[in-house]
Amino acid sequence: MTIDVRYPDLEGASVLITGGGTGIGACLTEGFHRQGARVAFIDIADRASRDLCRRLEEETGREALFLHADLRDIDALKAAAAMAEHQNGPVDVLVNNAALDTRHAIEEVTPDFWDENQAINLRHQFFAVQAVTPGMKAAGKGSIINFTSTAFMINGGGFPSYTAAKGGVVGLTKGLAGALGPFGIRVNAIAPGWVLTERQRALWVTPDALKAHVDRQCLKIEIEPEDMVGPCLFLASNASRAMTAQTLIVDAGSV
Repeated sequence: MTIDVRYPDLEGASVLITGGGTGIGACLTEGFHRQGARVAFIDIADRASRDLCRRLEEETGREALFLHADLRDIDALKAAAAMAEHQNGPVDVLVNNAALDTRHAIEEVTPDFWDENQAINLRHQFFAVQAVTPGMKAAGKGSIINFTSTAFMINGGGFPSYTAAKGGVVGLTKGLAGALGPFGIRVNAIAPGWVLTERQRALWVTPDALKAHVDRQCLKIEIEPEDMVGPCLFLASNASRAMTAQTLIVDAGSV
Protein backbone atom coordinates (compact mmCIF):
# COMPACT_ATOMS: atom_id res chain seq x y z
CA MET A 1 0.00 0.00 0.00
CA THR A 2 1.30 3.45 -0.93
CA ILE A 3 -0.14 6.59 0.67
CA ASP A 4 1.70 9.63 -0.60
CA VAL A 5 0.50 11.99 2.16
CA ARG A 6 2.14 11.95 5.58
CA TYR A 7 0.34 13.25 8.67
CA PRO A 8 2.98 13.93 11.33
CA ASP A 9 0.40 14.18 14.12
CA LEU A 10 -0.62 10.55 13.54
CA GLU A 11 2.87 9.25 14.28
CA GLY A 12 2.73 7.70 17.72
CA ALA A 13 -1.04 8.23 17.99
CA SER A 14 -3.08 5.53 19.71
CA VAL A 15 -5.58 4.23 17.13
CA LEU A 16 -8.35 1.69 17.69
CA ILE A 17 -10.14 0.15 14.69
CA THR A 18 -13.12 -2.21 14.78
CA GLY A 19 -13.25 -4.89 12.13
CA GLY A 20 -9.62 -4.15 11.30
CA GLY A 21 -8.53 -7.61 10.18
CA THR A 22 -10.17 -8.00 6.78
CA GLY A 23 -11.56 -6.00 3.86
CA ILE A 24 -11.62 -2.23 4.24
CA GLY A 25 -10.61 -2.60 7.88
CA ALA A 26 -7.35 -4.37 7.06
CA CYS A 27 -6.41 -1.53 4.72
CA LEU A 28 -7.20 0.99 7.44
CA THR A 29 -5.07 -0.92 9.94
CA GLU A 30 -2.17 -0.94 7.49
CA GLY A 31 -2.67 2.70 6.54
CA PHE A 32 -2.51 3.97 10.11
CA HIS A 33 0.33 1.57 10.94
CA ARG A 34 2.41 2.95 8.07
CA GLN A 35 1.81 6.48 9.37
CA GLY A 36 3.66 5.40 12.49
CA ALA A 37 0.57 5.13 14.69
CA ARG A 38 0.22 2.59 17.48
CA VAL A 39 -2.64 0.56 16.05
CA ALA A 40 -4.92 -1.86 17.88
CA PHE A 41 -7.75 -3.52 16.03
CA ILE A 42 -10.68 -5.68 17.06
CA ASP A 43 -11.88 -8.51 14.86
CA ILE A 44 -13.51 -11.93 15.01
CA ALA A 45 -11.52 -13.26 12.02
CA ASP A 46 -8.61 -14.84 13.87
CA ARG A 47 -6.47 -16.28 11.09
CA ALA A 48 -6.70 -13.32 8.70
CA SER A 49 -5.97 -10.90 11.54
CA ARG A 50 -2.87 -12.79 12.69
CA ASP A 51 -1.64 -13.03 9.11
CA LEU A 52 -2.04 -9.25 8.77
CA CYS A 53 -0.08 -8.62 11.98
CA ARG A 54 2.68 -10.97 10.86
CA ARG A 55 3.00 -9.29 7.45
CA LEU A 56 3.08 -5.77 8.89
CA GLU A 57 5.76 -6.72 11.39
CA GLU A 58 7.86 -8.32 8.65
CA GLU A 59 7.52 -5.28 6.40
CA THR A 60 7.82 -2.48 8.97
CA GLY A 61 9.56 -3.98 11.99
CA ARG A 62 6.67 -2.87 14.21
CA GLU A 63 3.68 -4.77 15.54
CA ALA A 64 -0.02 -4.03 15.34
CA LEU A 65 -2.15 -5.26 18.24
CA PHE A 66 -4.88 -7.76 17.34
CA LEU A 67 -7.69 -8.09 19.86
CA HIS A 68 -10.07 -10.99 19.25
CA ALA A 69 -13.64 -10.09 20.23
CA ASP A 70 -17.19 -10.43 18.98
CA LEU A 71 -18.55 -6.89 18.80
CA ARG A 72 -22.05 -8.16 19.53
CA ASP A 73 -20.74 -8.86 23.04
CA ILE A 74 -20.49 -5.40 24.59
CA ASP A 75 -18.52 -6.62 27.61
CA ALA A 76 -15.96 -8.20 25.25
CA LEU A 77 -15.82 -4.97 23.25
CA LYS A 78 -15.17 -2.92 26.37
CA ALA A 79 -12.50 -5.36 27.52
CA ALA A 80 -10.76 -5.12 24.14
CA ALA A 81 -10.87 -1.32 24.23
CA ALA A 82 -9.39 -1.38 27.74
CA MET A 83 -6.57 -3.65 26.55
CA ALA A 84 -5.88 -1.31 23.63
CA GLU A 85 -5.55 1.60 26.05
CA HIS A 86 -3.37 -0.46 28.39
CA GLN A 87 -1.00 -1.36 25.56
CA ASN A 88 -1.00 1.84 23.48
CA GLY A 89 -2.24 4.58 25.80
CA PRO A 90 -5.57 6.41 25.74
CA VAL A 91 -7.18 6.22 22.32
CA ASP A 92 -6.62 9.30 20.15
CA VAL A 93 -8.48 7.97 17.10
CA LEU A 94 -11.39 5.53 17.02
CA VAL A 95 -12.47 4.08 13.69
CA ASN A 96 -15.82 2.27 13.85
CA ASN A 97 -15.47 0.23 10.67
CA ALA A 98 -16.99 -3.19 11.40
CA ALA A 99 -20.16 -4.08 9.51
CA LEU A 100 -21.88 -6.97 7.71
CA ASP A 101 -24.05 -6.34 4.66
CA THR A 102 -25.86 -9.68 4.55
CA ARG A 103 -28.69 -9.63 2.02
CA HIS A 104 -32.18 -10.32 3.36
CA ALA A 105 -35.77 -10.22 2.17
CA ILE A 106 -38.39 -8.36 4.19
CA GLU A 107 -40.56 -11.44 4.71
CA GLU A 108 -37.62 -13.47 6.04
CA VAL A 109 -36.56 -11.06 8.80
CA THR A 110 -37.24 -12.19 12.36
CA PRO A 111 -36.88 -10.08 15.51
CA ASP A 112 -33.72 -12.01 16.40
CA PHE A 113 -32.19 -11.39 12.95
CA TRP A 114 -33.08 -7.71 13.17
CA ASP A 115 -31.51 -7.31 16.62
CA GLU A 116 -28.33 -9.13 15.61
CA ASN A 117 -28.03 -7.15 12.38
CA GLN A 118 -28.36 -3.88 14.28
CA ALA A 119 -25.85 -5.10 16.88
CA ILE A 120 -23.28 -5.73 14.15
CA ASN A 121 -23.92 -2.63 12.06
CA LEU A 122 -24.89 0.09 14.54
CA ARG A 123 -25.03 -0.74 18.25
CA HIS A 124 -21.35 -1.50 18.75
CA GLN A 125 -20.37 1.90 17.34
CA PHE A 126 -22.02 3.70 20.24
CA PHE A 127 -20.49 1.45 22.88
CA ALA A 128 -17.02 1.68 21.34
CA VAL A 129 -17.34 5.46 21.60
CA GLN A 130 -18.54 5.14 25.18
CA ALA A 131 -15.46 3.04 25.99
CA VAL A 132 -12.85 5.47 24.64
CA THR A 133 -14.30 8.90 25.36
CA PRO A 134 -13.13 9.15 29.00
CA GLY A 135 -9.53 9.14 27.77
CA MET A 136 -10.32 11.59 24.98
CA LYS A 137 -12.09 13.94 27.37
CA ALA A 138 -9.11 13.86 29.71
CA ALA A 139 -6.82 14.73 26.79
CA GLY A 140 -9.15 17.43 25.50
CA LYS A 141 -9.07 16.03 21.98
CA GLY A 142 -9.83 13.04 19.82
CA SER A 143 -11.19 11.96 16.46
CA ILE A 144 -13.97 9.41 15.97
CA ILE A 145 -14.74 8.12 12.48
CA ASN A 146 -17.88 6.05 11.94
CA PHE A 147 -18.32 4.09 8.74
CA THR A 148 -21.76 4.32 7.18
CA SER A 149 -22.61 3.52 3.54
CA THR A 150 -24.20 5.09 0.50
CA ALA A 151 -26.53 2.07 0.40
CA PHE A 152 -29.21 3.90 2.37
CA MET A 153 -28.81 7.02 0.21
CA ILE A 154 -29.51 5.20 -3.06
CA ASN A 155 -32.52 3.24 -1.77
CA GLY A 156 -30.73 -0.10 -1.82
CA GLY A 157 -33.54 -2.61 -1.45
CA GLY A 158 -31.75 -5.87 -0.77
CA PHE A 159 -30.92 -5.34 2.90
CA PRO A 160 -33.41 -3.07 4.73
CA SER A 161 -32.05 -3.76 8.23
CA TYR A 162 -28.54 -2.91 7.04
CA THR A 163 -29.64 0.33 5.39
CA ALA A 164 -31.59 1.28 8.52
CA ALA A 165 -28.44 0.79 10.56
CA LYS A 166 -26.29 2.75 8.14
CA GLY A 167 -28.78 5.63 8.14
CA GLY A 168 -28.62 5.43 11.93
CA VAL A 169 -24.83 5.80 11.84
CA VAL A 170 -25.24 9.28 10.35
CA GLY A 171 -27.70 10.26 13.07
CA LEU A 172 -25.41 8.80 15.72
CA THR A 173 -22.46 10.70 14.28
CA LYS A 174 -24.26 14.03 14.41
CA GLY A 175 -25.59 13.44 17.93
CA LEU A 176 -22.17 12.43 19.23
CA ALA A 177 -20.54 15.41 17.53
CA GLY A 178 -22.88 17.74 19.41
CA ALA A 179 -22.30 15.99 22.72
CA LEU A 180 -18.52 15.62 22.46
CA GLY A 181 -17.53 18.80 20.62
CA PRO A 182 -17.24 20.84 23.84
CA PHE A 183 -14.51 18.41 24.94
CA GLY A 184 -12.49 18.91 21.77
CA ILE A 185 -13.58 15.57 20.28
CA ARG A 186 -14.53 15.49 16.60
CA VAL A 187 -16.97 12.91 15.20
CA ASN A 188 -17.36 12.35 11.47
CA ALA A 189 -18.55 9.60 9.15
CA ILE A 190 -17.35 8.06 5.90
CA ALA A 191 -19.91 6.74 3.41
CA PRO A 192 -18.26 4.38 0.94
CA GLY A 193 -19.85 3.47 -2.35
CA TRP A 194 -19.53 -0.05 -3.74
CA VAL A 195 -16.08 -1.05 -2.52
CA LEU A 196 -14.86 -4.22 -4.20
CA THR A 197 -13.55 -6.22 -1.29
CA GLU A 198 -12.85 -9.94 -1.64
CA ARG A 199 -16.24 -10.61 -0.01
CA GLN A 200 -18.07 -8.42 -2.51
CA ARG A 201 -16.31 -10.02 -5.46
CA ALA A 202 -17.02 -13.52 -4.19
CA LEU A 203 -20.71 -13.01 -3.37
CA TRP A 204 -22.24 -10.24 -5.44
CA VAL A 205 -20.04 -8.86 -8.20
CA THR A 206 -21.06 -9.89 -11.70
CA PRO A 207 -19.82 -8.29 -14.91
CA ASP A 208 -23.23 -6.80 -15.68
CA ALA A 209 -23.85 -5.49 -12.16
CA LEU A 210 -20.39 -3.97 -11.94
CA LYS A 211 -20.65 -2.30 -15.34
CA ALA A 212 -24.06 -0.84 -14.49
CA HIS A 213 -22.76 0.57 -11.23
CA VAL A 214 -19.56 2.03 -12.69
CA ASP A 215 -21.64 3.60 -15.47
CA ARG A 216 -23.57 5.52 -12.77
CA GLN A 217 -20.35 6.87 -11.26
CA CYS A 218 -18.75 10.11 -12.41
CA LEU A 219 -15.35 8.44 -12.15
CA LYS A 220 -15.31 5.27 -14.23
CA ILE A 221 -13.19 3.28 -11.80
CA GLU A 222 -13.58 0.24 -9.61
CA ILE A 223 -13.41 1.39 -6.00
CA GLU A 224 -10.90 -0.64 -3.99
CA PRO A 225 -10.61 -0.99 -0.17
CA GLU A 226 -7.40 1.06 -0.28
CA ASP A 227 -9.43 4.04 -1.53
CA MET A 228 -10.93 4.44 1.95
CA VAL A 229 -7.57 4.92 3.65
CA GLY A 230 -6.77 8.46 2.53
CA PRO A 231 -10.15 9.92 3.56
CA CYS A 232 -9.93 8.17 6.92
CA LEU A 233 -6.40 9.43 7.62
CA PHE A 234 -7.53 12.95 6.73
CA LEU A 235 -10.46 12.84 9.17
CA ALA A 236 -8.23 11.40 11.87
CA SER A 237 -5.55 14.06 11.52
CA ASN A 238 -5.31 17.72 12.43
CA ALA A 239 -5.74 18.52 8.73
CA SER A 240 -9.49 18.28 9.43
CA ARG A 241 -9.41 19.99 12.83
CA ALA A 242 -12.44 22.20 12.04
CA MET A 243 -14.57 19.34 10.67
CA THR A 244 -17.14 17.53 12.78
CA ALA A 245 -20.68 16.16 12.36
CA GLN A 246 -19.94 15.59 8.66
CA THR A 247 -20.42 12.61 6.35
CA LEU A 248 -17.69 12.29 3.73
CA ILE A 249 -19.03 10.40 0.70
CA VAL A 250 -16.39 8.34 -1.10
CA ASP A 251 -18.20 6.72 -4.00
CA ALA A 252 -16.58 7.98 -7.22
CA GLY A 253 -19.56 10.27 -7.69
CA SER A 254 -22.50 7.88 -7.84
CA VAL A 255 -24.65 9.75 -5.28
